Amino acid sequence: MHEQIETSGVPIRAWTRGVPVEAEARRQLMNIAALPFVHGHVAVMPDVHLGRGATVGSVIPTKGAIIPAAVGVDIGCGMAAVMTDVTASQLPDSLAAVRAAIEAVVPVGQASHREPPRAAEKAWTRRHRQGYEAIEARHPKIAEKKSAALQIGTLGGGNHFIELCLDEAGRLWVMLHSGSRNIGNRIGTYFIAMAKEEVEAAGLRLPDRDLAWLGEGTQSFKDYVEAVGWAQDYARSNREVMMAGVLDVLRLTWPELRTLDVAVNCHHNYVEREEHFGERVWLTRKGAVSARQGELGIIPGSMGARSFIVRGLGNPQSYQSCSHGAGRVMSRTAAKERFTLDEHIAATAHVECRKDKGVIDETPMAYKDIDAVMAAQADLVEVVHTLRQIVCVKG
Repeated sequence: MHEQIETSGVPIRAWTRGVPVEAEARRQLMNIAALPFVHGHVAVMPDVHLGRGATVGSVIPTKGAIIPAAVGVDIGCGMAAVMTDVTASQLPDSLAAVRAAIEAVVPVGQASHREPPRAAEKAWTRRHRQGYEAIEARHPKIAEKKSAALQIGTLGGGNHFIELCLDEAGRLWVMLHSGSRNIGNRIGTYFIAMAKEEVEAAGLRLPDRDLAWLGEGTQSFKDYVEAVGWAQDYARSNREVMMAGVLDVLRLTWPELRTLDVAVNCHHNYVEREEHFGERVWLTRKGAVSARQGELGIIPGSMGARSFIVRGLGNPQSYQSCSHGAGRVMSRTAAKERFTLDEHIAATAHVECRKDKGVIDETPMAYKDIDAVMAAQADLVEVVHTLRQIVCVKG
C-alpha cells in the first residue's frame, strides 16, 4: 500500500513502507511535484533514491511538456532475461571460464566492438541508421555515428551487468542490464542543455536547473520526442544483440541449449505517451518498470542478492509501474569509503564475479534490502520466478 504526501503542487503517492528514503530525495520529489505541467500525482517506487534532476524510482505524468533530465542520459536503459533448459546439475565445478568467455565476446565499460558482429550490423543498417542520420542532420552536435554503430551489443559500466542465474527449479537464466550507451548519453545531454537554455530564455526560475523542460508544440520538443524514441529502440536492440551473443557463448559449453518460453525485455529509464485515469499524458519512468496487468518485468537485486521475474498487477495508482531494482542506499563514493575489499569478497562468495576495488561501489551492501523493496510493492507485482546469481559480469 502507498502513503500520500501532500505538496505545494500535485500529491506524491509513495510505496516506501519499510524502506529508507533520504531527505534529499524527498526534497527532490517535492520540487518535481510543484512543476505546473505535472498531472495527477507523482508515483514513487520503493527503490527511490536521489538522482540527477529527477529522483530515481519516480513515475512522472506530464501534459504539455517533458523534462529531458527526468528521462536522463542513459535513455532506454533496462533489463532483459531469458530462461534456458540448462539445469544446475549440468554446471561445471568452476564458472570462471564461462565468465571469461562472455567477457571476451561482449565489450564492457567504455569499450566498443572493433567490427560489429553480424547481428549488430543487421540491427544498425536495417533498424537504426536511417533514423540516426535524420537526427544528426538536424542536430550535428549529437554526431557520434561510429560509436553508435559499434556499440550495439555492448554492456557499459557502472551498475550495468550480465548475469547467469538459477531459479527456484534450478533452471539457468541469462539476465542483463544495459541501455543506449554513448549515443544515448549524447542525445540526453544535448537536449537537457537545450531545455535549460529555453527555460532561462523565458525568464523562468527553477528550484533545480535540471528540471528544465521542453514545451509541447515547439520544434525542440518534437525533435526530442523523435530522438528519445530512437534511443529507446536502440537500447532495446543493444540488449537483444547482447543476449544473442551470450547465448552463443553458452552453447560452446552446452551445444543443445534451448531457450524456453519466458523472455523479457523492458525499459526502466524512458518516456512514452500513455493513457491513465482517462487522460493522455507523457509518462516518464525514471528507474521504474511498466507493470500492466499480466505484463512480465524484471526486478534485480544487487551483485549478491536475489532477483525476481515479476508479473504486473496493473495498479492504476502507480501508473501501472513497479520498481526497477533494489535502489542505492548510499552513493558510490560513500560505498567506496565505507566498505573494504574483504567485505565485498565475503558478500559475493557464492558468485563468480569481479572481486576487486573497482567494483566496491556496486557491492551488495550499497543497495537496499531487496526483500523489503519487494514487500513494499506487493500490490504492484507478483513474483513469478526467484533468481540467484552464479555469474556476474560488470564493466
